[in-house]
Amino acid sequence: MSDSPNDGAFASLPLAPPLLANLDSLGYLAMTPVQAASLPPVLAGRDVIAQARTGSGKTAAFGLGLLSRLDVSRFQVQALVLCPTRELAGQVAGELRRLARTLPNVKVLTLCGGAPFGPQLASLAHGAHVVVGTPGRIEEHLRKGALDLASLDVLVLDEADRMLDMGFQPSLEAIVGATPASRQTLLFSATYSDEVRGIAQGLMRDPAEVAVAEAHDESTIRQRVYRVADETQRFAALRGLLLQHRPRSSVVFCNTRREAQELADALAEAGFSALALHGDLEQRDRDRILVLFANHSVSILVATDVAARGLDIAALDAVFNYQIARDLEVHVHRVGRTGRAGGSGIACTLVSESEAYRLERLNEFLGEPLEEAPLPPRSVLTREPFLPQMATLQLDGGKKQKVRPGDILGALTGEGGIEGAQVGKIKVLERSAYVAVQREVAKAALAQLGTGKLKGRSFRARRVSR
Repeated sequence: MSDSPNDGAFASLPLAPPLLANLDSLGYLAMTPVQAASLPPVLAGRDVIAQARTGSGKTAAFGLGLLSRLDVSRFQVQALVLCPTRELAGQVAGELRRLARTLPNVKVLTLCGGAPFGPQLASLAHGAHVVVGTPGRIEEHLRKGALDLASLDVLVLDEADRMLDMGFQPSLEAIVGATPASRQTLLFSATYSDEVRGIAQGLMRDPAEVAVAEAHDESTIRQRVYRVADETQRFAALRGLLLQHRPRSSVVFCNTRREAQELADALAEAGFSALALHGDLEQRDRDRILVLFANHSVSILVATDVAARGLDIAALDAVFNYQIARDLEVHVHRVGRTGRAGGSGIACTLVSESEAYRLERLNEFLGEPLEEAPLPPRSVLTREPFLPQMATLQLDGGKKQKVRPGDILGALTGEGGIEGAQVGKIKVLERSAYVAVQREVAKAALAQLGTGKLKGRSFRARRVSR
């Protein structure tokens, strides 16, 4: 992906005079970096993948593109914007209406779960130029034959990474299957993970790739070595480093299964949210632990190298090497798990006197000595351990019971429910499903699932902690 230096005025773009006049009246003076980089290829009709976070001005970037292509005299759905939550869909629809206010009779319709189906059917019957919605509800309207995408010119996937996190890939594939192959596809995502890359390859034709460097972005991994006297100090050193850095998500690497389990138990006893991942676990337990960690319902994963092999862990804030890896190449793989997707990360390695020779070998292998740093002061050990941001709820219904991510999201955010922004990853398995919610609303979310229905049925839900 390349950055664009262009950050000029909107007037430099081939936009219709009414759109330019409206931008001026809205106070849009100069393009943001993502607008400057993505609007030229978008307006030229190319497929575009843009890596940009919320608040970067991405809605205007794809909004001006799709509004420029509208033929208002043709009362058919010409543009579809898919969003992970109804809150974001509402924001996007509102922004599109503002951008389109100088264009005559543009109709923007919002179709989201958690809202009654009947009024949406009536609105669709009256027609719309642009539809903004959540994948589950859009797919439902397509299945019922209420929504026709045969005339679609532009498909936008907004916050694609979040939609994949929430388990919407099957819905996305079904929706894409109902659109013309000739459409323009615009994909906006905060991260460009392997999953996003995979879906992009299946959807897009020779896309222009745009990445906007964020301010304060350190795409570096800070590696530090900390000397410890003995095994007692090793555990105290790890606790101190965890309490000092307070990573949202971290992996502690151990060299043996027994060590990983004992260390995870000791951290849990000290008040941390930690679970062990090693080869002695049943597959069912391993799957559950990985769901909890990926959901940010567990902060610390204590793992052996074999167990961690092949793990897809995005946005890992820190890696702690409880000891130096026996295989020096493995050390490089461990450290490389943090600081991904353009983010910054830390890698802390604990070394005792008896391991000094291994540190020498590692420094030789790396070609330069790792920086050594003093351990945090003992006063940090009096700090309270940090709790994970999310909690995970498990439902006793899954694919076999026809439960889909959209059903779970709709049940949680329906009347009297929680906000879509408070819902994290959703994973639907054969006979069960996991959904992450912000810790402070876990009780309310559990009550909402207990009183509501999915697919006209009640499913038991419980909070999972281990």
